[in-house]
Amino acid sequence: MTAQPKLMRDIFVDAAYQTALKNRDLFFLSADFGAKALDAFRRDLPDNFVFTGIAEQNLVDIGAGLALCGKQVICYAMAPFITARCYEQTKCVIAAMHLPVTFVAVGVGLGYDHAALTHFTPEDLAIMKAQNGIEILTPCDEESATAMTHLALEWPAFRYLRLERRPQPPVYHGRFTPEVLEAGCAEVVRGKDVGIVSCGFLVHKALKARELLAAKGIDAGVVDLFRIKPVNAPGLAAILDRYPALVTVEEQLLEGGFGSAVTEVMADQGILKRLKRLGIQDRFVVVNGNRDYLHNLYGVDTPHIVAAAEALV
Repeated sequence: MTAQPKLMRDIFVDAAYQTALKNRDLFFLSADFGAKALDAFRRDLPDNFVFTGIAEQNLVDIGAGLALCGKQVICYAMAPFITARCYEQTKCVIAAMHLPVTFVAVGVGLGYDHAALTHFTPEDLAIMKAQNGIEILTPCDEESATAMTHLALEWPAFRYLRLERRPQPPVYHGRFTPEVLEAGCAEVVRGKDVGIVSCGFLVHKALKARELLAAKGIDAGVVDLFRIKPVNAPGLAAILDRYPALVTVEEQLLEGGFGSAVTEVMADQGILKRLKRLGIQDRFVVVNGNRDYLHNLYGVDTPHIVAAAEALV
């Protein structure tokens, strides 16, 4: 029987717990008690676990103080509250002083679908990309999440790790090697007619779109740009240049989001291709509903990806 994928949050918390057992300079700061994976950390390492309550701005400032004392710091919270709510603290303290603090966010994009606007993060890429000296990583499955977790724990840096709320099916099947992690992007499936570029949860939608396009005689490739900053511009350009047309798809507002990062690389690398960006447009409507419903509403679901690819080809 195939084992069920693990929660990305649990992968990170369990690994941080094991690291803290050997490295008592690691401090885990949390605004959330809802994760059962935190129970062992709080029970066995109370001096290394700081619960701030729903006070994420204070959490970041405490983390900065610990980092200035030479501690390894993890700041963990729901995605909208560790990013937008803490923007000023992150900018003026962590980024300005180049502190190696890791931000771990759960429920990125539209992950908290039924919670509506307060829990959506359609702008977290735009605002966090604007932070000086940050690294931004978005895993799409258990394997990539595990590799990024080890990187974050072994090589402290100002880093933003964007985790899905729910377990995700495998994408890499043993192919997420250290070389892939270093590259920052990967061609999950190679095609020849059109390339679909995404990250995180929407990689799975892109893979489904590829299957539907194949039935229409269109050979689509799927590219996972999991390190959004700093982008490996030459490496990504080498992949994108193989395709006559490209579609980017994201759960972000199009202004400054994922597709913007891709087009910036294309412009800087001199790549001119037919391109369609799918994302949340400026007519953003705040409604409640599950993720599939919201993806259809905002035009980023599988049928919209297929239609965009067909139109380009």
